[in-house]
Amino acid sequence: MIEIDGSVGEGGGQIVRTAIALAAITGQEVEIRNIRANRPNPGLAAQHLHAVKAVERLSRGKTEGLQLHSQRLKFSPGDLKCIHTELDIGTAGSITLLLQCLIPVALFADCESVVTVKGGTDVRWAPPIDFYTGVFLKALRVMGCDIQIDMKRRGYYPRGGGVVEVRISPLAGGLRGFKPEYVQREQGEGAESRIVKGISHSRGLPTHVTERQARAAEQILHDCGYSTAIEREVDDKTATAVRATTGSGITLWLGYKSGSALGKPGKRAELVGEEAAHEILRELNSSSSVDIHLADQLIPYIALADSGSELRVREMTEHLRTNIYVTKRFLDIEFEVMRISGDDVVEVRRE
Repeated sequence: MIEIDGSVGEGGGQIVRTAIALAAITGQEVEIRNIRANRPNPGLAAQHLHAVKAVERLSRGKTEGLQLHSQRLKFSPGDLKCIHTELDIGTAGSITLLLQCLIPVALFADCESVVTVKGGTDVRWAPPIDFYTGVFLKALRVMGCDIQIDMKRRGYYPRGGGVVEVRISPLAGGLRGFKPEYVQREQGEGAESRIVKGISHSRGLPTHVTERQARAAEQILHDCGYSTAIEREVDDKTATAVRATTGSGITLWLGYKSGSALGKPGKRAELVGEEAAHEILRELNSSSSVDIHLADQLIPYIALADSGSELRVREMTEHLRTNIYVTKRFLDIEFEVMRISGDDVVEVRRE
């Protein structure tokens, strides 16, 4: 039995997601206490419940303490089998955070898993769905994963109403390590290496909201010498027709770096675009290879890979530290963490 204190490090739901996923993959029992102790509303939320339930089905496992607001969870995995199912979080709970727990387990199942998830695609304190499709999945593909995500409808806070279908094929030849040459290949050369892609989106709002978000981001990026290819996605249908919430946001990416921001009532659309542009510029101005969000999410995959990996990240975040801590509890693996002289970049190596 592996025991984990859910209050260590960032003390949030990431500990639950990583621990449950690795328990299912390695076949080890785990007990997590003090779940989300550092959050305003401690214990399991709806998104965590559905993530654990999905892994429970994938692994034919058993769970104790699986209820809302529970601060203790014991999980005993069984044999991994693929699933074809629908999961409805029932709130604007993050779909991407649920997938953070589901995807790694499904990669080790016996056949393709197909899961439709309903919830929030673009919500606070979680990776937007476009980060997953534009950055995260791209990194997993070079590591040997075959994962397809089809975003059918966006869902914003507080109702959610988003719908995403994900197809996860089992690994054909094992996981490859994440190498520096993957970053160089993805970034390209010359003018191609200066094109920031993205999507500015809205639902149930005037068309000009999406346009203003995009233009504000483009202006800042152009002033800094970057070209842009930002799509405009507008769903001006009545949001109440599908019981979804109105909302807006923008996600930008270049290589394995990104920036994003969400709209909210009273917040100017221009400010949303500006925030996303400044966030990706902080990453692009660093000599890092991946952004701070991708770095911590890749840690379990790097640990499970058949060969070594190397990540350079501009900041050693609490999420990154915590994911390394949890991962090492399940796998006999060492991470070499070092600060690069003369530059504010942390290098994380798995030898």
